[in-house]
Amino acid sequence: MPQLEQIDTFAGQIFWLVVAFLVLFVIMWRVAVPKISDALEARQKRIDDNLERAAEIKKEAETAIEAYEKALAEARADAQGAIAEANARLVEAAAQREAELSEKLQAKVAESEANIAKAVEAAVEHLRDVAVEVAVSATERLVGEAPSESDAAAAVDGVMKAQG
Repeated sequence: MPQLEQIDTFAGQIFWLVVAFLVLFVIMWRVAVPKISDALEARQKRIDDNLERAAEIKKEAETAIEAYEKALAEARADAQGAIAEANARLVEAAAQREAELSEKLQAKVAESEANIAKAVEAAVEHLRDVAVEVAVSATERLVGEAPSESDAAAAVDGVMKAQG
C-alpha cells in the first residue's frame, strides 16, 4: 500500500505540522484575535451607547407625554370653565328675557282686564238705559200710558240690585 510506504517521512510531516500550527496560532493570537475582540468591543460599545440614547429618548418622550397630557387636562378644564360661564350667561339672559316677557304679559293682561271691565261697565250702563227704555215702552203698550222715565229707572235699578 502506498500510504504505508511514507512512514519514514511521517516524523517530518508531524514536525512541520506542529511548526505550521504554532506559526498560525501565534499569528491568530497576535493579529486576528485582537482585531476580532476590538471589533466585538466596539460593537458592544455602540450597542450600549444606542441603548443609553434610547433610554434618554424614552425619558424625553415620557416627559413630553406628561407635558402634553397636563396641557390637555388644562385645556379641558379651561373649556369646561368657558362652557360653564357661557351656560350661566345664557341662563341669566333667558331668566331676564322671561322676566321682561312676564312683565309685558302682566301689563297686557292688566290692560285687557281694565278694557274688559270698561266694556262691561259700558255694556251695563247701556243695558240699564236700554232696560229703562224697554220698560217705558212695554208699560206704555200694556197700560196705554207711559210712566215717567225716573220711575222706570228706579224700578230697573231695584231689579238690577236684587239680581246682583
